[in-house]
Amino acid sequence: MANRALHRPFELYVSDLEHWNERPLVHHFFELVQVMEGSGMRTLNRNNYPYAKGHIYLYTPLDCRGFESDAPTRLCSIRFSEVFLHQSKSPADKERTSQWLQQLEHIFFHHNRFQEVQITHRGDCEMIATLIRQLITEYEGQRDYHEENLQHLVTLMLNILMRNVAGSANAKVCPNGEEPVISRMLLYIRQHIGEADKLRVDHLAETFNLSPNYVGEYFRKYTGESLQHYITQHKIRMVQHRLLHSNLTIGQIAAELGFNDESHLGRQFRRYSGTSPAAFRKKALPS
Repeated sequence: MANRALHRPFELYVSDLEHWNERPLVHHFFELVQVMEGSGMRTLNRNNYPYAKGHIYLYTPLDCRGFESDAPTRLCSIRFSEVFLHQSKSPADKERTSQWLQQLEHIFFHHNRFQEVQITHRGDCEMIATLIRQLITEYEGQRDYHEENLQHLVTLMLNILMRNVAGSANAKVCPNGEEPVISRMLLYIRQHIGEADKLRVDHLAETFNLSPNYVGEYFRKYTGESLQHYITQHKIRMVQHRLLHSNLTIGQIAAELGFNDESHLGRQFRRYSGTSPAAFRKKALPS
């Protein structure tokens, strides 16, 4: 699967769909998309959903996304990294922002895996559309304090989206009040991706009250891929994210994500990415 990095902390594009024909891609940044005109299907983590004028979507880092139109389509794409929301903030504010973004990623990780975005409150839809118009004006005008204003506008939109998605998730719990096992399992794997002992089949079986012989079959049934392939792919995507958005050495990344050593990471990375971690970092980042 192809990947794309963000070369500036914040980018905004208004574009016709033919300029997006390289998708689907795994992106290593947040992306807020508004459908300004048109209709068709969008791809999200191997699922396909219809889109139409006025729809608004949030993609988090490592989501795989794409669009295929059946009517002339125009999109507004707002792309930003964690660095963008940290600019001009104190260390305490940066820490609070990081925690808030982690919460937002967890909410949208599940939502984007199994559901399409549903913003049911009409007032919220209208508010986000207004904020996007203001965001475009600020971005194009480049007037004094426009970067601070862009930060505030993006934060406000994310809060509105998060309360809609969180509310939707709470309204769709199972009859026994619990989240589906596959959803909890995916979050568990994501949270413990660097802890090999917690990702063993026997441990997952005990944690989620499944037979060890059934864990792999259950996982493939609901995700369409093997458990080991998913874990390895997610690890590699996390490595790519660290290479692009941190100053960690390759050895430090290997230790954090549970590889035996730097050479083990390198072999796995080359197998899935077709290049070495060092070459990937050098090629992706601007000189």
